[in-house]
Parts: sequence; structure tokens; C-alpha cells
Amino acid sequence: MSGPVAVVTGAGQGIGLATARRLSGAGYRTVLVGRDRAKLDEAAAEIGGATLCVEADLTVPAQVEGLFDTVEATWGWAEVLVANAGTSLAAPITQTTDAQWQQMIDSNLTAPFRCIRRALPPMLEARRGRIVVIASVVAKRGERLVSAYTASKHGVLGLVRAVADEVARHGVTANAVCPGYVDTPMTDATVAAIADRMGTSTDEARAVLERRQPIHRLVRPDEVAAAVLSCVQNGAINGQGINVDGGAVQS
Repeated sequence: MSGPVAVVTGAGQGIGLATARRLSGAGYRTVLVGRDRAKLDEAAAEIGGATLCVEADLTVPAQVEGLFDTVEATWGWAEVLVANAGTSLAAPITQTTDAQWQQMIDSNLTAPFRCIRRALPPMLEARRGRIVVIASVVAKRGERLVSAYTASKHGVLGLVRAVADEVARHGVTANAVCPGYVDTPMTDATVAAIADRMGTSTDEARAVLERRQPIHRLVRPDEVAAAVLSCVQNGAINGQGINVDGGAVQS
């Protein structure tokens, strides 16, 4: 097996799976990372090609280290890191607990930070590398009922911008892709929560999210993956938060 190595976290479904599929098609040996080994194995079978499945909880520091140790022992250093794994939470600010707040920060900000910190040294030594974090359009705006999630995504966009400025002269780039509402299992959970809160059907709740985007539909995971691949293939894109939201946030 040959070709550069790409690590994709949260690769068992949704945006992560679509991104891994794109990278594999572009010739990368693709490392699929997630908490559910069965989903990873299914994803690997679907993608084909050179894939390596690593089960890991990235909120646990030792498991971040173990992930990259495994990749380097198996295939060598990772030229690409796509930090996609994360979670969401909807609750009024007055009902958001400390534990829920910490969960958002741990999953959506601290875990990508640890992955970036661990992935960077060999990239810097080789003077080439690509880091892409999946953020959200709420990294650029406030939105009701998702204060903790919004704060974590604002934080990770700031992290990406700081890293981009620090490493660009060493041949490494860092970018964020900022989707709107994407047709993924995580959005399904959001739809269910909206339906429960509003006392409506899931179809009606999904329509609410669709209408929030000018294209009046959910974004497809492969549309987000295409933006990720452009960041990987174009070394002049650096320090950006690229919106993939049908025009909801124009920046």
C-alpha cells in the first residue's frame, strides 16, 4: 500500500464517512476513527481501498496518543488530519448544566486541540500537512438554544485561525469547514428534539431546519466533504472558515 495518510475522526457516519470516501478516492490511505467499531468496519467495507479502523474516545487524552501511535506504527505519519468528531446539545442557557457545558467543550474544542497538537510535529518536520476541522456556521454567529455548542464552535474556529498563522511558513495549512444543517444522524437527533419541544411531527420539525437555509433543504454530507477536499488539495487556502450552508451566513 502506498499514498499519503489521512486521519478522519468521527468517520463512521455522516460528514466523516463522506470525507473519508472522498479522501480515499483521491488516493489517500484513510484512517477511520470513532467510538463505534461496528460502524467503522461498515464504513471501511463501503469505502474499500486502504483503510485502517481505530476505535477511540478522543475526549480521553491517552486515547488520542494511542490513535496516532497506532497510525504511525502501521502506516507512518499522517499528512492530513480531518477533525470531524463532535457532538451537539440544545437547551436554553438557563437550563444548561455545568456537565453539559463541559461536554461541549471537551468534545468540540479540547479533543480537536489534542489531535492537532499530536498530529503537527511530523507535519512540521516534513514541511507539509493539512489540518481541517469541521466547525459550524454557529462558529460565526450566535443562535438561540445552543449556547454551549455555539461557544465550543467559536472556540475551535479561533484555534484553527491561530494554528494557521503559526504553521503556514512550515508548509502546513489549517482550515475550518462550517456547515449549516446537514442531513446526518446528528441532525436527526436535533429534529427529534425540536419535534418534542414544539409538539409537532419530525417531518414538520425537519422542515423548520430546511427553511432556515436559503436553499430550503439540508446540506448533503458529500457537499461538506467536497469543501474539505478543496482545503486538502489547495495549499493557498489557510486560516479560513469556509461556509457550506446554502447562503445562511454570508461571509
